[in-house]
Amino acid sequence: MFSEFYFYMAAYIENIDKTKDFHVANDIYPTIYRIDRITELKVLEEHFKIPYKDRFEEGEYRKRIQFMFGGKLQRTKFWYKGMSVEAVLDRLPTAKILAEEDGKYLISAETFGSGIEMWLRGQGDYVEIVKP
Repeated sequence: MFSEFYFYMAAYIENIDKTKDFHVANDIYPTIYRIDRITELKVLEEHFKIPYKDRFEEGEYRKRIQFMFGGKLQRTKFWYKGMSVEAVLDRLPTAKILAEEDGKYLISAETFGSGIEMWLRGQGDYVEIVKP
């Protein structure tokens, strides 16, 4: 996948203790690796098939991930009081406007991990985080 000026590989990891090595031990979503940071690679002869109904849906995943920060799926809620609420809705495809009060918008979005918090903090005084 290509995002934020870098290429990434989405992969499922086997044969590790996820409870020890991951923030979300029962994560059903792939782990994201930035291609230019991979230092060693071994190609195996092993092949596998995934039924079409169980395939990884990149488009749905991309709607919910910010800056390729993985993590558990969560609902984020915040007030936006900037000039263009449309820019926020473009950046967060799962975002919905829940309310409007005096030019401020209460927005809810479904996202993975902490990348959304980094983006929201980068908006400065235009955003007030409600949840998480």
